[in-house]
Amino acid sequence: MKSHYRAVVIGGGVVGASVLYHLVKFGWTDVVLIEREVLTAGSSWHAAGGFHALNADPNIAALQSYTIDLLSEVEKESGQNIGMHMTGGISIASAPERWEWLKASYRIFQTMGIDDVHLVGVDEIRKSCPILNTDGVLGGLYAEREGHIDPSGTVHAYAKAARRRGAEVIEHNRVIELKARPDGQWDVVTEQGTIVAEHVVNAGGLWAKQVGRMAGIELPVSPMEHHYLVTEALPEIKALDRELPLIVDLEGFTYMRQEQKGMLLGIYEINYKHWNMDGAPWDYGIELIQEDKDRIADELALGFSRYPCLETAGIKRWVNGAFTFSPDGNPLVGPVRGVPNYWVACGVMAGFLQGGGVGKSLAEWMIHGEPEADVYGMDIARYGDFAANREYIRQTTGQFYSRRFVMSYPNEQLPAGRPLKTAGAYDAMTEAGARWGNSWGIEVPLYFAPKTFEEPPTLKRSAAFAIVGEECRKVRSGVGLLDISAFSRYEVSGKGAERWLDRLVACALPKPGRARLAPMLGDNGKLKGDLTLFNWGDGIWWIMGSYYLRQWHMRWFERELPADVAVRDISDDVVGFSLAGPAARQVLERVTQADVSHKSFGFLACRPLDVGLIRARVGRLSVVGELGFEINCRANEHATLRRTLLDAGRDLGLTEYGFGAVNALRLEKSFGIWSREFTQGYTAAETGMDRWIAFDKGDFAGRATALKEKDEGGPRRTLVTLAIDAADADAGGYEPVWHQGRRVGFITSGGFGHTIGKSLALALIDRDVAEAGTELSTHIVGVERPARIIPASPYDPDGRKMRG
Repeated sequence: MKSHYRAVVIGGGVVGASVLYHLVKFGWTDVVLIEREVLTAGSSWHAAGGFHALNADPNIAALQSYTIDLLSEVEKESGQNIGMHMTGGISIASAPERWEWLKASYRIFQTMGIDDVHLVGVDEIRKSCPILNTDGVLGGLYAEREGHIDPSGTVHAYAKAARRRGAEVIEHNRVIELKARPDGQWDVVTEQGTIVAEHVVNAGGLWAKQVGRMAGIELPVSPMEHHYLVTEALPEIKALDRELPLIVDLEGFTYMRQEQKGMLLGIYEINYKHWNMDGAPWDYGIELIQEDKDRIADELALGFSRYPCLETAGIKRWVNGAFTFSPDGNPLVGPVRGVPNYWVACGVMAGFLQGGGVGKSLAEWMIHGEPEADVYGMDIARYGDFAANREYIRQTTGQFYSRRFVMSYPNEQLPAGRPLKTAGAYDAMTEAGARWGNSWGIEVPLYFAPKTFEEPPTLKRSAAFAIVGEECRKVRSGVGLLDISAFSRYEVSGKGAERWLDRLVACALPKPGRARLAPMLGDNGKLKGDLTLFNWGDGIWWIMGSYYLRQWHMRWFERELPADVAVRDISDDVVGFSLAGPAARQVLERVTQADVSHKSFGFLACRPLDVGLIRARVGRLSVVGELGFEINCRANEHATLRRTLLDAGRDLGLTEYGFGAVNALRLEKSFGIWSREFTQGYTAAETGMDRWIAFDKGDFAGRATALKEKDEGGPRRTLVTLAIDAADADAGGYEPVWHQGRRVGFITSGGFGHTIGKSLALALIDRDVAEAGTELSTHIVGVERPARIIPASPYDPDGRKMRG
């Protein structure tokens, strides 16, 4: 063991070994992995070892695909047998809604480029897996690139390959303490001595919680118990001349694979159980938890019913081991805001499936400053401090675990960890009929309905369709009031604020008293934000954006923050309401003495205003394409602002509306949103955000790459608006788009335009078919539907209403 390394990876499971391998593969040879006991002595050694090609997040699916390809490469490079069995796998459905969901998923996987997947009928399922009782089965989704590996062999393969490239692996050496040094490095205090590390990676697995606390970080992870059983050899399997595919029984909460001539049956039980929520004991090693058959009895009965040969099988062993879960089940990866050179790679529940992609992305991040892929779905910054709360972790991880195989619907609202953050008018809005969604811990109104109204989960148009439509019509014809507490707000001040902002965003900076749409680019030229920048004219600037990106954006802002600039997240202190619609100005005029006429307060103007009793900051803009004002107030004034505006607009038909209507209204204007049309995987030119870029203003982050794309003729694909001949369902996102049988792109988001009476979608498609009028098709909930490209902004294409 040396006294200094460029990077120290803490944890010898599959994730830590993969991170080590990728660091050295990409060029950092002065790296070491430190393991408290021996490699695999945590979750890795007892993992079932299955790998699956499919994931609902296309970016994570791509990383899983990378892992599957990498496994055989690492086996060859290391000389270590990993016991790979590429058996294929089938997810089976026994409920009509699930079968419908699988058919829809099949089309979305085509969008992801996963082409070795197809739907299978009951006869084919029975032929592929003759030990399966297919009673009640409606069909399945077959994936060719699924199978299982030897967990221990795989970890050792990563480690051996890393060693051959120059990395070190030190076992039986627990990390005791981490001490941040003034120069940004770390003192890694171990049982065998202290190491100075430029970077520390927490790949602690079951001990990630403790390794986080060594750096003053509370990670939103918790170990949970998970059962599987392995049978003795079964005559039914011994009689086969081939290996069985993996089977996931989505209604039975079980997964199955062949284990030698027997069977491995794993269970995701509804009655979940946490285990050592503060992390495993340090002396816990290659051990198991006592099985609890009573707790899993119901799911076990379903499994025995699905595989009748289990009734007479001998059970070779039970495995009840702990795995670490995050609130949404996805990994926690990346740099931790405010803790320089401390990286996490933990909460990787599917370590053997996702470990390769996690290692690749984190190594790229550490070495090059950004991962190649858009990995927001597993970025640690998708959570804030609220997620470190023990009860929040208990509820959300338990909810995820118990719903691992439970079908989720796009209009379904899950209860765990809610309500947590609420705006001041929450109770009054609830009394008025608000139905709530959740964004990064805060409750956001979806629509307003009678108290007796119920919205059953569905893949198709929901029972709230008509309610949302009525809200849209009232906004377009009169005036609507929208709670905008769930917008992020950052205050920028200081002597160097203007200079820093000019480098940060790609647009020209707004003049005092003005606002501007502000694309922000990464160093790679891809999007880092679709922001709105306000210059209040008093030395204070605001950046506004997506609420759930607060930690992510603050980490980016603080990356190279000069000493003469202060950036403060004021999102919890400042909230507000938006007025939008033809009568919006009339309402505002009744509650302010200021001149808010178009001449005095034109489109994209901003200034402080007295609104009733409140000293507000008001911007002249709208997210729904109507005449609008965003009125920002202090958090403790929120309820008063609502009452003031409702009283002023009552005779004008002022109606409260939610973000269900916002989605419909913004689609009619072809307005994109973050995580759909705009992500860090897309460039500004692809999404149309380049029209806001001021290439001539001087240097800014990402300028060179964006300019190169422009000079070379622009991107291969572009964002268009589609009208879809839909029936009882609308596009949700990631559906494939076809032109004469060729896949030419995919839908980024969709919904119904209630004002124009059309099912609409925005889609990224190849430029050679992007002309208005082009006939296309797509699949909505698995059913092919005609579609055509229409001119952007089908409602008020000239924007006169918004600017009026």
